[in-house]
Amino acid sequence: MRLIASLLIFLGMTFTALAQTDAPEPDISSKTLDNGLRVVVIPDRRAPVVTHMIWYKVGGADDPVGKSGIAHFFEHMMFKETSNHKKGEFSGAVAEIGGQENAFTSSDYTAYYQKVAPSALPTMMRFEADRMRNLVLTDEQILPEREVILEERSSRVDTSPAAILSEFVSAAQYVNHPYGRPVIGWENEIRKLDREALTAFYDKWYQPWNAIVVVAGDVEPDAVFEMAANTYGKIVASTEPSERNWTSDPEPVVAKTLSYSDPRVTTPSWQRRFHAPSYMTAEQGEAEALDLLASILGGSVTSRIHKNIILENKLAVSAGAYYRGTSRADGFIGIYGSPRGDTELETLVAALDREVERLVSDGVSQEELDRARQAFIRSIIYSQDSQVALARIFGSVLSIGGTVEDFTQWPERLRSVTVEDVNEVARKYLKENRSVTSYLLPEQG
Repeated sequence: MRLIASLLIFLGMTFTALAQTDAPEPDISSKTLDNGLRVVVIPDRRAPVVTHMIWYKVGGADDPVGKSGIAHFFEHMMFKETSNHKKGEFSGAVAEIGGQENAFTSSDYTAYYQKVAPSALPTMMRFEADRMRNLVLTDEQILPEREVILEERSSRVDTSPAAILSEFVSAAQYVNHPYGRPVIGWENEIRKLDREALTAFYDKWYQPWNAIVVVAGDVEPDAVFEMAANTYGKIVASTEPSERNWTSDPEPVVAKTLSYSDPRVTTPSWQRRFHAPSYMTAEQGEAEALDLLASILGGSVTSRIHKNIILENKLAVSAGAYYRGTSRADGFIGIYGSPRGDTELETLVAALDREVERLVSDGVSQEELDRARQAFIRSIIYSQDSQVALARIFGSVLSIGGTVEDFTQWPERLRSVTVEDVNEVARKYLKENRSVTSYLLPEQG
């Protein structure tokens, strides 16, 4: 029941790596129930364990204007009382059998999961199906939890200078798109969330047609489909499917710079985000090229930034690049650095700028491209060994509009990326007028 801020980075990396490995593709079965709920089964019989996840295709970006934090609010409320079960009864049932449970919220989805013995799967489904539509939303349930969420925001955001700055960087990058709002919500808006707002959100989005159940583990697909039909399949949707009415951002044309000084900062840092399409919005082949571009620039120990900035010139204690591309709308390429020892931040920033300029002007080599592909494989070739990771990978991609077939087609798409493809996206997207730059600085006395 925690806000996992780094989830999209993790999922973007694992999605990419899973498809690059030469390991056998997971045997996936999928079925959509009559009420619209989709069930995906990934058999994994290496251990007598099963991971049961339910993904709601609703996240922080779906919060109504002026009511940021509602999607995350339900990450808490779903562990409360239903009309059939008392508060804590579901969690108690998981704990009693030695299982694990958790939940997380992103801009695009909210997910809940349990890791239990296969014999407990029908029980997990009954509890989850119950709280999909039978949650008790009263002031007695909501108001105390609102205070818990405000405390969570205080401890996770307000006490962290980096988190404070990150919220405003996102707001500057997504000037009109809801990705500019923090998933946990702005404090002044969280304080106003009430029973009326939560009930409307729950009734709109917590419906079978908006949910995906992913089951990975020691199970038979037909048996899982039967369990799902006997639990989730009995839910009658109370509303018709809703369409998103997200606002969109204009094409970025103005570079932006933010600076935040705080006495709690001991080491300065710098970051630049270049607005770029995601896997869901990019033209064919662009997202794959962007992933490889970020790896070559600063995403691995063989990258240019790591070799030139950290190892050779010893300018940074940390520096690198990454691609945030696993989202329903546009993402970005991020570059970051924190100076080492007596190195001035301006010196480090100038060196990072030179690496970007050199890559754009001179391009990448075939050797670098081949090495980047192999670096992905070496870094997460064992991603399929994690049952929970498999469930997360497939659940996240399906939740943002991807398909199971994306996985079978992915290796060939990645292998088809050429040097010119990488150079083209570098020239197209690593432009200053597409960037938001931020400085996190110690407060000057």
